[in-house]
Amino acid sequence: MALMFKLKFLNAKALCAVGFLFALSFSATSAQLSSTFYATTCPTLENTVRTGMRQAIRAEVRMAASILRLFFHDCFVNGCDASILLVDSATFTGEQNALPNKNSARGYGVIDNIKTDVEKACPGVVSCADILAIAAREAVVQSGGPTWTVPLGRRDARTASKSAAESDLPSPFADLATLTAKFSNKGLSATDMTALSGGHTLGFAQCSAFRTRIYNATANIDPTFATTRQANCPASGGDTNLAPLDGTQSRFDNRYFTDLINKRGLLISDQELFNGGSQDALVRRYSASPLTFFRDFATAMINMGNISPLTGTNGEIRKNCAVVN
Repeated sequence: MALMFKLKFLNAKALCAVGFLFALSFSATSAQLSSTFYATTCPTLENTVRTGMRQAIRAEVRMAASILRLFFHDCFVNGCDASILLVDSATFTGEQNALPNKNSARGYGVIDNIKTDVEKACPGVVSCADILAIAAREAVVQSGGPTWTVPLGRRDARTASKSAAESDLPSPFADLATLTAKFSNKGLSATDMTALSGGHTLGFAQCSAFRTRIYNATANIDPTFATTRQANCPASGGDTNLAPLDGTQSRFDNRYFTDLINKRGLLISDQELFNGGSQDALVRRYSASPLTFFRDFATAMINMGNISPLTGTNGEIRKNCAVVN
């Protein structure tokens, strides 16, 4: 436990002081995307997104986790194309009301507000997909996590898929084999999977997502932790009651992995990463070394951001992130 409390203070400022910057895009990204894509057409883009995220997190610290999750849920459904931002209409069914997203995914208004500011500076140039990718990085950085160079040049989808959202997104009840397969189907490795799961160092989950775990006497769970969580998550009712995903839910650190070792993973899918399986050694490594976790997380975010981007003349640059042009 002493190690855990020492590690939590290794935040982004301290890491940046020793030059801890992940500029990995050139080695890890698709040739179709480039970190300099908007260098001449919208040079203020990243600062605009950074400012918008700073305002959003100041207003509600939980928004950092929400935007990070929004990017994940976008990329896992037909690629990183901002399809999750499209709202349902009389003639269109999008992804926002798919089971993994309904009454759960949030932060749409934050991206809309940033898009409005970007459009004022650079009308018709920057995709909602790229804004979301940069915003996800800022969510991590502004919560004390690592930074990385975001490859850019994505375009926005004209379609979305509720059925793909319900089939492709990993479930909070999934076992390790299922999780590994879900990530592999998207071209992501087991290391990517475990590193990206570390994004649960931020934010909360609803009672309905973890009730099964905390009331299962045979689960790989610390009994004191289970009792504590039961106080705010009854055996029936209270489905939307929230509990933190780790013990430092507003700070991006490696506490999530230490909690897994102590059998305090909130979700079944969390604890599956440390349950006598193939990822146990990596979880121990991340728990012992925040630098290793931060490095792998940055790489995994770039890899995830490269899932099936629309580029060139495919898709469009939406004027409004919520609707097609």
